[in-house]
Amino acid sequence: MLTMLTDWLWSYVLIVLLLAVGIRFSVSSGFAQLRLFGKMFSTLLGSHLSGTDRGISGFQALVVSVAGRVGGGNIAGVAVAITLGGPGALFWMWVIALIGMMTSLVECALAQLYKRKHVGEDFRGGPAFYMRHGLGWRVMPVVYSALLLLTLGLGFNAVQAYSVTSSVESAFDVPTWLSGAILTVIMGGVIFGGIRRIAVFSEVVVPLMVIGYFVLAMTVVVLNLSAVPAALMLILKSAFGLEEVVGGGLAAAVMQGARRGLFSNEAGLGTAPNVAAVADVEHPISQGLVQALSVFIDTIILCTCTALIILLSPLYQPGASGVEGIALTQLALASHIGPVGEMLVSIALVMFAVSSIAYNCYLGENSIAYFEGAPKQAITVFRLFVLALIFWASQQDLATVFSYSDLTMGLLAVVNLIALWQLFPVAKTLLRDYEQRLRSESPMTFKATDFRGQGVDPASWTERAESLRS
Repeated sequence: MLTMLTDWLWSYVLIVLLLAVGIRFSVSSGFAQLRLFGKMFSTLLGSHLSGTDRGISGFQALVVSVAGRVGGGNIAGVAVAITLGGPGALFWMWVIALIGMMTSLVECALAQLYKRKHVGEDFRGGPAFYMRHGLGWRVMPVVYSALLLLTLGLGFNAVQAYSVTSSVESAFDVPTWLSGAILTVIMGGVIFGGIRRIAVFSEVVVPLMVIGYFVLAMTVVVLNLSAVPAALMLILKSAFGLEEVVGGGLAAAVMQGARRGLFSNEAGLGTAPNVAAVADVEHPISQGLVQALSVFIDTIILCTCTALIILLSPLYQPGASGVEGIALTQLALASHIGPVGEMLVSIALVMFAVSSIAYNCYLGENSIAYFEGAPKQAITVFRLFVLALIFWASQQDLATVFSYSDLTMGLLAVVNLIALWQLFPVAKTLLRDYEQRLRSESPMTFKATDFRGQGVDPASWTERAESLRS
């Protein structure tokens, strides 16, 4: 019953909602995610690398969110999409990502707009905050925070820990209890440092894992350069049902591309805004643009890397059943560069999962921080519980936990998307203000007074302006 409900939620309700929201945002904004694509890079390059005394930098917020977005979906998820939907599923993953970039831009800009200083610490923000302060909702922010804590703070951390230790045991014959203990110690040093240490950890690990995986894929492309045009043509033909490689043709390609694309890049789920709100940036849209870039990195770059590794391999046989999931990716890479390929995929999985655990821990802390009456020790207790959970999960079978996490994550997205739909007029005003400043070459310093009476905390922006003047 639980599996049926989860499949129905992800297959129908979420796809319709995410597409409706993304298309509305894209069309109404004149496809800002494409018009301002170059600005995403210049904004990222212009941000401070180490942040300020008021918060982390836009770059650090980007790498932390990439740490969360990039994971098993980029390796195993793409393989499943190709197996069940054919190579054309990748094309529809691209389409979903281009639409999702706008959704991510909006939700992260709103998180910046409604952020709050948390008891003398760094900023806190995210869907619960823009629901409360932007819409005046009281019940839904509590529901969202509870779902966020259960799904990412606890459930997904358990799944990631299990994935890491089982992968290490398979590739390197290290007992799960030992790798689980090592992982617990490492994560203790990371998560007890708060968002700043997580950001420092991510800005080292994330570029390494993204660049490393990209280099692997490019090595495969170079080794099979003459076959690349045929692989790209196969993707396009399969995308429109012109070349039937699986049962269901066009419908299968669209459905699998949509499901795996949405699951991989998380645009609209409300997870990335929790990190985006912490950055000390000049304008809310600035961080929205940077976070839209993380969707591009996740799907357009990394998912394409996995697809090319598979499609250029002799192991891939159109329409044939056999090797699936992560095993397909591992064996496909091994067919290109030898047995070491399996180990390299395992190492990539470990890096992706470790960075995701750090990201998930912060999201759990952010959900606790929303409850103003929570004791100060609550976050410390949560961190200790997560560490115990990591060690316990490393030696368990977590299929049930994963099923529950999928369901709560789906509900998480539904709540967030409803709020985004309601707040889109505010996001359009933000975007209009940003683009007017670009055209007139005015200072990009955001004026919270322009949003007086709309739930924005003036101090969060006034202090920054005063800091810049000094």
